[in-house]
Amino acid sequence: MLFNSINFAIFLPIVFFLYWFVTKKSLRLQNLLLLVSSYFFYACWDWRFLFLLMFSTFLDYYTGIKISDTDKISFKKFWFWLSISVNLGFLGVFKYYNFFAASFVDAISNFGFYINPWALKVILPVGISFYTFHGLSYVIDIYKDRIKAEKNFIDYSVFVSFFPLLVAGPIERATHLLPQIKKERNFNYSKAVDGLKQILWGLFKKVVIADHCAVIANQIFNDSANQTGSTLVVGVICFTFQIYGDFSGYSDIAIGTARLFGIDLLRNFAYPYFSRDIAEFWRRWHMSLSTWFRDYLYIPLGGSQGGTWMKVRNTFIIFIVSGFWHGANWTFIIWGFLNALYIMPSIIFNTNRNNLDIVAQGRYFPTFKEFFSMLLTFSLTGFAWIFFRAENLHHAVTLISGIFSSSLFTIPTVKPLTIIILVLIFLTIEWMGREQQYAIARLGIKLPKVVRWGLYYAIILAIFQFAGSEQQFIYFQF
Repeated sequence: MLFNSINFAIFLPIVFFLYWFVTKKSLRLQNLLLLVSSYFFYACWDWRFLFLLMFSTFLDYYTGIKISDTDKISFKKFWFWLSISVNLGFLGVFKYYNFFAASFVDAISNFGFYINPWALKVILPVGISFYTFHGLSYVIDIYKDRIKAEKNFIDYSVFVSFFPLLVAGPIERATHLLPQIKKERNFNYSKAVDGLKQILWGLFKKVVIADHCAVIANQIFNDSANQTGSTLVVGVICFTFQIYGDFSGYSDIAIGTARLFGIDLLRNFAYPYFSRDIAEFWRRWHMSLSTWFRDYLYIPLGGSQGGTWMKVRNTFIIFIVSGFWHGANWTFIIWGFLNALYIMPSIIFNTNRNNLDIVAQGRYFPTFKEFFSMLLTFSLTGFAWIFFRAENLHHAVTLISGIFSSSLFTIPTVKPLTIIILVLIFLTIEWMGREQQYAIARLGIKLPKVVRWGLYYAIILAIFQFAGSEQQFIYFQF
């Protein structure tokens, strides 16, 4: 069930009505409704994998209690590693088995040995990378005595499988979400309106920007061998906006939807393409994943406490692991490696926290230095996205070779005038709203009501005008 589908447009109001008008007097019934709705939402993708989600949920719930209730270190370690091993084992089998098998075959073929390994012919369970990380962080926090185990199975299950975040995040923490699930929630009109506005902006990002950039990006990437260098650049730029509009659009819809039910999710994007360096970009892109790797991998490895070498080593580890988390392909590993290289100067010279404020805060326009820094960061990021989008390393290298050819200085064969206009409008709105949680949070707030509503209706009209077939969100494959 896609957020940008008719099915979801029917599903959401029904759940909303039952939640606030039928079960509002009982927190337990509200949470039970959220759980049943979440399982139904997930089963719409493939009901068979619902049992995998339920098993993973029960495993972490049970091991969490066992870890919390025992004082013996050996027992704690046993239950802790059981949970970690099973969770990563499922992730490894479904997501990485075929990759490792194919890589092993390629490696030994260099020595003259040829085998035909058994391949796992099954689709990747949607959302497995996200709900696995929910469970991992929960168990790790219990093991580290940061939280106590949750004894209410329904409440814990809602934490893992809450339908707005179930298939593509944000990646939540038990310390943030569980207290909200256990607390009585009352309907807040202004909060619900704010949620609807964020859903609206998320749909605009997805339907108007991402899906239309995808048409050009797919056309060029799928036929990259026959494109000029300038046309390939157009394709890369289109994909750069496609993936941002697609993923941040999903996050906006998820966060806005949760707000309709009185729940606040972690922010996932903060205008990353206005970043002035790569370090700032990664503080603003997929923030829930970046902070997850920081807290559960980077800091346990020693973080930045052990000198320059340790900072360099740990940074490469988290970026390469992050790349591998995104998919079982060498292209993702190279993508992570590239971003690690990009960020190295700021790590070595300790300038990675130079840009913590909002760019051009309180001003309409950036300085020339800020503009150049944003343009450079955007260009580096776009280049790295080539590996993220390419089918394999050969495809990526061929495409890059095509870009850096004499045809780079020719006129592109694709002239997406409509998309250029839409992206410019989109960037203008994002720039004007960059100091808010999302771009239209305070759109036209000082204007007369009729003008303000006119702007909202213009966005709604654009969504209906440019809506085509239901396009799956990119991050569902991860």
